[in-house]
Amino acid sequence: MSRGIADTISRNEKFSKEVLDCFNKYIMGCWGNLVEEDIKANDMAIKNGDRILEAYNISQGKIYIITEADRSSTTILFANEY
Repeated sequence: MSRGIADTISRNEKFSKEVLDCFNKYIMGCWGNLVEEDIKANDMAIKNGDRILEAYNISQGKIYIITEADRSSTTILFANEY
């Protein structure tokens, strides 16, 4: 996770739970607040190995969860850190 997410989690229990909920949804393939085109792109990315992006609007702002195409890492960050 980014420094901004880590710092906010350390100060805000509600936010910490929201981020965990979002990550659990991400694992289940619920893509959050994305337009239909991005949802379809994620569904295809699972099949063909492209980057996966999820977006959620939660109490402290919009966050992204991004998994790299090579599946080497997944990062949680605020939209303004992208």
